[in-house]
Amino acid sequence: MSLVKRCRHSRAGGLPALLVGALALATTLVGGPATAAQQGTLHELAAAQGKYFGSATDNPELPDAAYAATLGSEFGQITPGNSMKWDTTEPAQGRFDFTKGDVVTDFARQHGQTVRGHTLVWHSQLPGWVGALPSAQVAAAMTNHITEEVTHYRGAVAAWDVVNEPFNEDGTFRTSPFRTAMGSGYIATALRAAHAADPDALLYLNDYNIEGLGAKSDAMYALASELIAEGVPLDGIGMQAHLAVQYGFPYQMRENMRRFADLGLDVAVTELDVRMQLPADAAEVATQSSYYQQVVEACLAVERCVGITVWDYTDKYSWIPGTFPGEGAANLYDENLAPKPAYDAVRTALGGGEGGTPGALKVLYRNRDGSGTDNQIKPGLQLVNTGGTAVSLSSVTVRYWFTADNGASSYNSWCDWSPIDCSTVTHRVVAVATPVAGADHYLEVGFTAGTLAPGASTGEIQLRLNKADWSNFDESDDYSHDNGTSYADATKITAYAGGELAWGIEP
Repeated sequence: MSLVKRCRHSRAGGLPALLVGALALATTLVGGPATAAQQGTLHELAAAQGKYFGSATDNPELPDAAYAATLGSEFGQITPGNSMKWDTTEPAQGRFDFTKGDVVTDFARQHGQTVRGHTLVWHSQLPGWVGALPSAQVAAAMTNHITEEVTHYRGAVAAWDVVNEPFNEDGTFRTSPFRTAMGSGYIATALRAAHAADPDALLYLNDYNIEGLGAKSDAMYALASELIAEGVPLDGIGMQAHLAVQYGFPYQMRENMRRFADLGLDVAVTELDVRMQLPADAAEVATQSSYYQQVVEACLAVERCVGITVWDYTDKYSWIPGTFPGEGAANLYDENLAPKPAYDAVRTALGGGEGGTPGALKVLYRNRDGSGTDNQIKPGLQLVNTGGTAVSLSSVTVRYWFTADNGASSYNSWCDWSPIDCSTVTHRVVAVATPVAGADHYLEVGFTAGTLAPGASTGEIQLRLNKADWSNFDESDDYSHDNGTSYADATKITAYAGGELAWGIEP
């Protein structure tokens, strides 16, 4: 399926459907190896779903022949990380240099790829002269910069991040030379200038931490609604998706995508990576794979999510270690350009066969008990269907792993409350046949009835267990125990569908 450029709100009667390079999806890529053609590259798998799959890149990486070979064969779209930003393209006022960006567009043309331009207006990576301009000159300088750059790349760049990161975390507008001089109206001015320079390019607003529902995405939604109402040319919203395993997955990502789509806008995941604390352990790797999988599944579930771009595909050239000390391993390939479990998870989510994905279910957990040394364990659990088809809950079980310590060997377990009704929730304590560190028993939770729709959650299931003699536990060494009191993905709590492991890592 090919995707076509949407009709802009600013044009009475709409536009003819024009095929756009960045969203015209080829079934094969120029120069791809035979094995990739047989098995399907990430882009080919995405194209079969009506999407694209791309990678960021930058000029220092391209001379690396092994890197460039994978970049040119696995991905159907590329975004230059720095070579189209203002400090590179107009270092002095009126003096333009597109040399580095041209290298990227030339690479894309040679490999049958399309290009996303990044970025025209941003508060960061500005040459000093922009901030030194008198306020009365900023609008003209911004319009001229956009006009010159977009005109230069007309026909070579299919979509532009016109304005990047306009919001603070609380949803207020970020301070920048443009906002200071022009108010929030600088965004509409920038979009109009980009459209005038290339009427066929798709125009986006792009920001981070807007992937899920929250104050910042609410602000972007309000801005987009206002721009549409004013007839400003706007085609889509870019959700960067710089995620981290320690912060949880964005809240209701696909619902957030849908509300922008309902405005008549496209949505793109523009800068995806999933970082973790180093050295990475098995739980972090599994969570990372799950996050990548969930992003792909969210995009697949929303027709107007047009594609996904990872923020470079390999840890070898990742920006993360230089920005977040002690963190990294954020990409689909390792530093030796070998695919990681996250790559397999993406392939599987795109319909590419078996891989290292945790499956179509995930478990969220919070600790409901402030003491880890009293006579009860009180986990709060939620089960979420991350797949595209409904799950029969009667086929599902969940295991919370713990140690018995001293005291009685028999147990009582309870479901205190759940929106799906505790009468449908089963629970029992089972002794592990071969105890391991952190786990000689598990609380097994099951269901007598119910169906979990794609993207749906059971809601909170409040559970509790105690020993028959009410002796105390020491939860500090329990495999599944965590001190977090807010729900987060729990890879040390396992879920099974039809008896097969679907989520988490067994101890």
